[in-house]
Amino acid sequence: MGFTNPVYDGNFADPAIIAVGNGFYAFATNGPLGNVQTLSSGDLVAWEQVGDALPSLPDWSSPGRVWAPEVSVHGPDRYVMYYTTHGTASGRQCIGVAVASEPTGPYVDKSPEPLICQADEGGSIDASPFQDSTGRRWLYWKNDGNAIGVDTWIYASELSADGLSLTGPVHQLIKQDLPWEGALVEAPYMVEGAGVFHLFYSANAFDRAEYAVGHARCASPTGPCTKSGDPILSSSPDAAGPGHNMVIHHGGRDWFVYHAWNPTQVGTDPDGRTMWLSELTWLDETPIVQPPLHHNPLTP
Repeated sequence: MGFTNPVYDGNFADPAIIAVGNGFYAFATNGPLGNVQTLSSGDLVAWEQVGDALPSLPDWSSPGRVWAPEVSVHGPDRYVMYYTTHGTASGRQCIGVAVASEPTGPYVDKSPEPLICQADEGGSIDASPFQDSTGRRWLYWKNDGNAIGVDTWIYASELSADGLSLTGPVHQLIKQDLPWEGALVEAPYMVEGAGVFHLFYSANAFDRAEYAVGHARCASPTGPCTKSGDPILSSSPDAAGPGHNMVIHHGGRDWFVYHAWNPTQVGTDPDGRTMWLSELTWLDETPIVQPPLHHNPLTP
């Protein structure tokens, strides 16, 4: 049995999935389906196009660069999306927040200004929400330092209960300091298990085969964090530059969701990043991720 990767063979960069009822919804960076490309599935493998979950942008944004949306489920009729878009005033990428009553949207951002926009640090991108086991909500993101030649940090701050504002101090967790990471770290995603917080992140250049996913253990949602070292997911003969991952549990297994390139086209096709699945297992609190496999023998 098993399944075939990519599970969605169209342009679908920076994928993020939520579970709602018996189904799943996936969101991705702008592309053929609109500002926030949206798909639906009943099994994580067969996906159908839905359309654009964020058809209108707020007044402070200009169109064309809507990246890396992630959705936090607050209830059966409240979904909060964090996304990156171009801030007109700053000229940098900034993070916005939008709300919908259905998982597919339309999400509406009524904010008069970005939620986060660190213009003096290159901008802010790749927002990722996380709810810990006590119910507290957190937001993780990256300053886009590589856009101006400065350090890139993964930041964290506590969110308000409604998810629409930051309520606590801002913490720096990790930056690029390992040889494989190149000029940047980005795309944070936090998981909690057995009292340990696991921060997944991507590093290097998204349009190169060296792009990969790293891991760090954190003592709390705001650190301190210690990196594991080498990447836990990297290029294989089947796919190049895997990255921008998230984790979803289904069928008794944890799954890594990420984008990757055809090895013969990495960096040459602007629409070349497709959505992949790999199993995530744990050994003594150490994450182990299958390499990218076209023909995965498992069943989600």
